[in-house]
Amino acid sequence: MDLISVIIPIYNQANVLRRSLLSLLKQTYRPLEVIVVNDGSTDNFSIVMKKILAEEKFKELKVKLINQSNQGAPSARNHGFSESSGNFVIFWDADTIAKPEMLKEMLEILQNNPEFSWVYSQFCFGWKKMRGAEFDFGSLKKNNYIDITSMLRRDVFTPFDEKLQRFQDWDFWLTLSGQGKRGKFVQKMLYKKIINPHGISSWLPKFFYQLPWKTKQVKKYEAAAQIIRQKHGF
Repeated sequence: MDLISVIIPIYNQANVLRRSLLSLLKQTYRPLEVIVVNDGSTDNFSIVMKKILAEEKFKELKVKLINQSNQGAPSARNHGFSESSGNFVIFWDADTIAKPEMLKEMLEILQNNPEFSWVYSQFCFGWKKMRGAEFDFGSLKKNNYIDITSMLRRDVFTPFDEKLQRFQDWDFWLTLSGQGKRGKFVQKMLYKKIINPHGISSWLPKFFYQLPWKTKQVKKYEAAAQIIRQKHGF
């Protein structure tokens, strides 16, 4: 059976990790390897992780813990990938809570559709339904609608740009798309993400970007987006 490597970069999110790992434990597909990369957390991560690893049920997940100094999510993901061995890989945020059938459905799509390099789905970010869209490279250049929690073939992986402060996922999908790779969209809500003040993810309602004045967060968003556009030449 195909091995799936689940790579979880984490920084100060110990409060949500157990729920995320429980959702992996409930997955209907095996085998899995779970690689948790602690990116220099300063919270109670070590205590929480020790308790999790001591629980008998979590031994089924074959969790491998990697500790590194704080270098950012791109570095943590690259480090996790270098330690993985699965022929399919999914980058899993620590606040991700998946439906039991998620990994099985994603894997079967890639197994049955060799023309696609990765598969992504709809999801919920807190109360907000992120509905996504069918893959289109032109649309992707305008807006990132593909979450990092997507399953990809190991042989298409390209390292995350560790110099980027934001939009590393958008840059990642644009790089793969520029190489002629394509993603397959699953029109189902297969997982949710917890709104966590210490998390990597953030979301603002669309109207914030249409206000006559720009908030500090919107200014940062636009500056980071411009860096991505310049890098990819559009």
